[in-house]
Amino acid sequence: MAKNSSSDGKKWRRATRLVRGGTTRSGHGETSEAIFLTSGYVYDGAAEAEARFKGEAPGFVYSRFGNPTVAMFEQRLALLEGAEACKATSTGMAAVFAALMAQLRAGDHVVASRALFGSCLYIVGELLPRYGIEVTLVDGTDMAQWQAAFRPETACVFLESPSNPTLEIIDLPAVSALAKENGARLIVDNVFATPLLQPAMQLGADIVVYSATKHIDGQGRCLGGAILSDQAFVDDELLPFLRHTGPSLSPFNAWVLLKGLETLELRVERMCANALAVAGFLQSCGAVGKVLYPGLESHPQYALAQSQMSAGGTVVSFDMSGGKAAAFDLLNRLQLIDISNNLGDAKSLITHPATTTHQRLQPEERAALGISDGLLRLSVGLEDVEDVKEDLAQAIG
Repeated sequence: MAKNSSSDGKKWRRATRLVRGGTTRSGHGETSEAIFLTSGYVYDGAAEAEARFKGEAPGFVYSRFGNPTVAMFEQRLALLEGAEACKATSTGMAAVFAALMAQLRAGDHVVASRALFGSCLYIVGELLPRYGIEVTLVDGTDMAQWQAAFRPETACVFLESPSNPTLEIIDLPAVSALAKENGARLIVDNVFATPLLQPAMQLGADIVVYSATKHIDGQGRCLGGAILSDQAFVDDELLPFLRHTGPSLSPFNAWVLLKGLETLELRVERMCANALAVAGFLQSCGAVGKVLYPGLESHPQYALAQSQMSAGGTVVSFDMSGGKAAAFDLLNRLQLIDISNNLGDAKSLITHPATTTHQRLQPEERAALGISDGLLRLSVGLEDVEDVKEDLAQAIG
């Protein structure tokens, strides 16, 4: 066992937690976390196997249930978030689905913000109703709609803030207060803000989900997800669901994500500074209609973003005045920035939401969400920001 255990981590500052939190060492005393590529575990005797399966003795029983490398990632992320417990999943969408389905039953009701990532919208809008779970979608920026949506059978609330791709900011403490008044849990997809920029649990979230594929990995290498909450929810509701449905994170991916956490603060700080500079530059471009970035005073929820987030994030969305043709022309002219639907990467990436992440939606649905045919979502990376601006300038023309 490492001398820097997860219990020691509670006394450390954030940067130290990101490098050392949750680390355990084998008898070899390795400095880098070990990758335990094993599906199963052996026991000294039958009684020990029985005790582990009953939860009466510590230790692992099967890597679908838990694994030493995965556990290190879970403990480190829990320390960063300030959560009692964390469970890792194979992808971010697996985390979203498990966080909802672990607690919902037929007859329950969910209130969700309308501005969601396409796959999240599919889960709440199409999958949940198949299981007899009713869903009410609201404009997340309108507190009156939130208040009117709650019912006696409302079990949970689900939202993204900032939202994908229009970067809407939702008042987390206000929605949390409504949820608590109505006996519902608040689930926050905090992926755009990262645990560094927005302390979602301190702002009232009961459950926080991440796609670790994004900023936590940060280099486009692997998939992963995470669910953070109190110990009771994880033990009593989430763990049984995960054990029997199997969306487990692989030990190798957990190791990659551990390495990503070590540099997360450094990367996100630089990317946020770059994103703010790029957003300001885009505002000065005549061919660009609207620029959406929570760190700009022109953002509709700028004051709220300032109160909830320590920086504006790494993503800038902007609308080309010439619609789809102008957006595609810009994409095809880029020489440095890559066309890709991922985000939070060290490399700057750009996508056209109407034809990629939100292409399943009908035109009127996209219009209601503010996703025009000219909208582009830019995830700003770690390149020299002047090179990024120059690439955009020549592509815009």
